[in-house]
Amino acid sequence: MASADTSISLDQTSWWRRPAGGREVLQVALPLVISTISWTVMTFVDRMFLNWVSGIAMSAAFSASIIWFAFFCLPMGICSYVNTFVSQYMGDEQPDRIGPSVWQGVWAALLVTPLALAIIPLAPWIFSWTLHSPEVTQLEIPYFQILCVGGPAMLIATALSAFYSGRGKTWVVMVVDAGVTSLNLLLDYLWIFGYAGFPEMGIEGAGWATVTALWVKAIIYLVLVLKRENRDVFQTATGMRFDRELFGRLIYFGGPSGVQILLDVLGFTVFVILMGRVGDMEAAATTLAFSIASVAFMPVWGFSMAVSILVGQHLGENRDDLAARSTWTTLHISLVYMAIISALYVFTPDLFLSGFFAGNGDSETDKQALHTMAANLLCFVAAYNTMDAVFMIFVSAIKGAGDTRFVMIISVIMGVLLAALSWLTISYWQLSIYGCWMTVTAWVCVMGVIFLLRFLGGKWRSMRVIETRDDATHEVEEASSVPAVELAIEPVE
Repeated sequence: MASADTSISLDQTSWWRRPAGGREVLQVALPLVISTISWTVMTFVDRMFLNWVSGIAMSAAFSASIIWFAFFCLPMGICSYVNTFVSQYMGDEQPDRIGPSVWQGVWAALLVTPLALAIIPLAPWIFSWTLHSPEVTQLEIPYFQILCVGGPAMLIATALSAFYSGRGKTWVVMVVDAGVTSLNLLLDYLWIFGYAGFPEMGIEGAGWATVTALWVKAIIYLVLVLKRENRDVFQTATGMRFDRELFGRLIYFGGPSGVQILLDVLGFTVFVILMGRVGDMEAAATTLAFSIASVAFMPVWGFSMAVSILVGQHLGENRDDLAARSTWTTLHISLVYMAIISALYVFTPDLFLSGFFAGNGDSETDKQALHTMAANLLCFVAAYNTMDAVFMIFVSAIKGAGDTRFVMIISVIMGVLLAALSWLTISYWQLSIYGCWMTVTAWVCVMGVIFLLRFLGGKWRSMRVIETRDDATHEVEEASSVPAVELAIEPVE
C-alpha cells in the first residue's frame, strides 16, 4: 500500500508524469511540431530551388508570399481560432458542439473567397507600391496571383484541421501535413525545372505546386471530418448549417486574434519591402535569414499551438492551475530547443546556408558577399530567438483562454511601431542592414516581455469562449420554471 501511495505521489510531482507535465505536453505538441517542421522543410527547399534559378527569383517569392499572407492572415486567425472553441468544448464534455464550431470556421473561409479572387487583378497596382526593381516586380506579380487561388483552400483546411487538433488528436494533422508537404516538394521540383512532362515554369511553377497542395489538403480534411463516426458523435454533418450566434462568437474572439496576426505580419511585411529598396543583395540576405529562421520559429509555433489547445481543454475542465502548468512546461521545452538552434546559427551557419548556393547562377563574388551577409544576420536571429519563444508561448496561452482583445490592442500598437521604425531606419536614418535588424531584434524582445507580464497577471484564468454545461442547464431550468409559476397562479385567478 505504501508503494502504491509513493507511486501516485511521484506521478503528481514528477515533471514528466504529472498532469500538464512533459509527457502530456509532448503528446499534443510533438505531432504539431513535426507538422510545422514539414512545412518549414517545404518552404526551405522551395526557396532553395528558386535560388538555384536566381537569387532574384528567391527574393521575389519571399516578398510576394508575405504580402499574400498579409491579405489572408486576418481570416486565417479567425479560422485557426476554431481550435480554442473545439478544445474548450472538449474539456467541458460537449462533443455535439464541436462539429458546428468547425463549420463556422469553414463559413468564414468561404465568405473570404470573393476577396481572394478580387485582389488578383489588383496585383500590379499592389506591387507598384513596393518600389522594387523591375526584375523582381515582374516575378512577384504572377507568383502572388497564383497563390491567391489557393488562399481559400488554406483557410478551409485550417478550420477543418481544428476538428482534430482541438481535441488533442494532433497526430492526424501531422500525417496529413507530412503527406501534403511531400506532394508539394515533388511538384516543386517537377514544375520549377520542367521534369516528367511538366512545363519548366520557374517561380510560377512553385506557385502552382503550392496551390495544388493546399486544395488537396482541404479535400483530405473534408473527407476525414465527414466520416460516419464523426457525424454521429460530433455532429459534423448536421452542424454544417450557419449558426448565427456561434459564428458571431467566433468572430468576436477570433477576430482580434486575426488582427494580431495581421499586424505582426504587416510589420514584418513593411520591413521586408523596405529592405528591398536598400538593394537586391540586402533583400536576398534578409530572405535567406528569415527562411532559415523558420527552422527555429516553426517548431516553436507548433508548441504554441499545443499550448493554446491545452489551455483551452484545461479551462474547459475548470482547471486553470493545469492550464498554467502546461504553459510553463511548454516554455521550458521551447527554450531548450531555441538555445540549441541558436548556437548552431552562430557557430555553424554553413549547415543552413550551403544548400542555397549549390546551384545558384550568380557570380562567385556575389555568392560570397551574400553568404557573409546572411551568416551575420543569423546572429541577430540567434539573439532574439529566446524572447521570440516567450512571446509565442504566452500569447498563445492567453488566446487559448479568450484574452484576444488585449492581444489585439498590443498588436495594433507594436505593429504600427515596427512599421514606423522600419521606415525610419531605412528611409530616414538610412542605417545599414545591420542597424535595421537591430530594430527587429529589439521589437521581438519587447513583445516577449509584454505577454509574459500579461500571463503573470492572471486575468486569463477566469475567461471562457464557450457556454458551459452548467450555463446550459441553468437556462433550461429557468425556462422550465416560468410555465410552472404560471400554472400555480392560474387556479388562484
